[in-house]
This record gives sequence, structure tokens and C-alpha cells, in this order.
Amino acid sequence: MTNTNSNVNPGSNYRQDIRNFLENFVGEEDFSDDDDIFELGLVSSLMAMQLVLFVEKTLETRVESEDLDLDNFRSIARMDAFMHKISAPAHE
Repeated sequence: MTNTNSNVNPGSNYRQDIRNFLENFVGEEDFSDDDDIFELGLVSSLMAMQLVLFVEKTLETRVESEDLDLDNFRSIARMDAFMHKISAPAHE
């Protein structure tokens, strides 16, 4: 993962932004942050790529192939945790 945005605040809560993004695409509001959006049928594999692009655009970074694990994108909570993980400064 390559974080090119020094303005990203690792303390940010991305959950509402993720929810807004998902609701815009799926037209559904009745799911919790911990619900598996793939299991519920709200998101397809094609939409998964849109989620990756959303993360990259939001964090101004590139999601590396080793991070393209479906588990990182299964729920709002998991995406929030993943975004915090990849936006955190690397430890030397």
C-alpha cells in the first residue's frame, strides 16, 4: 500500500462516507455497519471494484493487490478498519 496523502487523518471515521457511497449505489438503507453486504446481495463483484476505487479516491492512495481481500470489503465496519489500517503512517 502506498499512502501519498499526508493530509489524511488516521483518526477519521470513514463509516458515514462508506454508508453514503453504498446507499447511493444500492438504494438500500436497512443494513447495519456489521452486516455482510455481499451475503445480503447488496453488492456484486463488479460493485466490489467500485468500493476499491472509492477507498483509493478517499485516501488518495493505491490499494495494492495483497490488500484486495474480499474480507476487507464485506461490511462498512471492515472497510472502515481497512481504511484506517492503510492510512496509518508506516512504522520505520
